[in-house]
Amino acid sequence: MSSSDEWESCKLLCNTDIIRTIRDPEKPGTLEDLDVVYEEGVSVHQLESNHCNVEVKFRPTIKHCSLATLIGLCLRVKLERELPSSHKVSIFIAEGTHNTEGDINKQINDKERTAAAMENPGIKNVVERCIKEPD
Repeated sequence: MSSSDEWESCKLLCNTDIIRTIRDPEKPGTLEDLDVVYEEGVSVHQLESNHCNVEVKFRPTIKHCSLATLIGLCLRVKLERELPSSHKVSIFIAEGTHNTEGDINKQINDKERTAAAMENPGIKNVVERCIKEPD
C-alpha cells in the first residue's frame, strides 16, 4: 500500500465511528448521544509517510464534571486499541468547556499516568464497561 493510500485509510478510520459507541460512565447514553464527542472534534494530521496523529476534542456535559478524566481515558483506550500502533493519539477537553481542562489534558496525554490508571482494577472495570461495543 502506498503512503497516500495509507493516509487515506487513516483519515477514513479516524472519524467518530470508533468512539461514538462509548458509554458515559455516569449517565445513560453514549458520548455521542450526550454531545460529548462530535464529528468536528476529531481531526487527523499526517506526521510521516504512514503515521498520523488522531486528535480528539471532547466537551464534558458540565464545566465541573468530575468524570472528565475518566471519559478522556475511555477515549484514549478505545482509540489505542482500534488504531494501528503507528498512530499517535491526542485527547483534549475542548477549550472553555471545563474548569480544570489544562490539568486534565496533561493527565490524559501522559502515557505513564494512563497506564497506571489502567492497572487499577476499579478504573479498568469502568473503562471496559464504557468502551464495550453494544451487543
